[in-house]
Amino acid sequence: MRRRRADGYHELETLFAFVTEGDVVTLDPSGAGFAVTGPFAPGLSHEPDNLVTRARTRFDAAFEVATRGGIVLDKRLPVASGLGGGSADAAATLRLLARINGIGPDAPRLFEIAESLGSDVPACLLGRTARGSGRGEVLVPVQGGAGMPVLLVNPGVGVSTAAVFARWDGIDRGPLMAGDPVGAALAGRNDLEPAARAIAPVISEVLAMLGAMPGVRLARMSGSGATCFALFDATDARTRAARQVKEAHPGWWCLETVLS
Repeated sequence: MRRRRADGYHELETLFAFVTEGDVVTLDPSGAGFAVTGPFAPGLSHEPDNLVTRARTRFDAAFEVATRGGIVLDKRLPVASGLGGGSADAAATLRLLARINGIGPDAPRLFEIAESLGSDVPACLLGRTARGSGRGEVLVPVQGGAGMPVLLVNPGVGVSTAAVFARWDGIDRGPLMAGDPVGAALAGRNDLEPAARAIAPVISEVLAMLGAMPGVRLARMSGSGATCFALFDATDARTRAARQVKEAHPGWWCLETVLS
């Protein structure tokens, strides 16, 4: 985090990284409307309109098409978890509709729609490791980290992004280190972590547990929380860590994956 802007947004420097698992968006040609399935569907049951439906509406308007069928969101990631799930779902919807309508995935209008939907959506549409600046929409792709074992852990609490940003102390602690993304992450920090910990103290417990795991290279909170991640050098170390987390806290959500 660098500063609060006059337009109400925050100027930031961040690393966007992606893993191989996540929510899944499909189009049912024989269906209609919008449906949510999956283990975390109940968290969205009260939302008749969300980023997926907005993405479809704005895509159809921008490209002057009327996409037929119903969109189904298989919600596999926790809601309000700091993983950018909603942004990724919107981006996946844009990519899906672009493919169906014969539009290239790098079409400028796609990125214009993505930016209108939210600060993180352009990065999710790009879908590769990148440095983000501005509100997060100014992207510079970077290489490094693909295949690294990752463990994601959420203690079962949702944290309001707006509440976390509102608690940020406003201190500019400097830019990200230049160079490869893993090195920059190791040398960096998450400026939203103290605010999120104050709102959800259990985040400190998650980070302490992950940070003490044998073979861990980095343990940090993702986005505005409450999900935390740990990077490992070896898959077996990640697997042992996941087993320990599940045994100690069976109610916590835990996902073994790798950087894509």
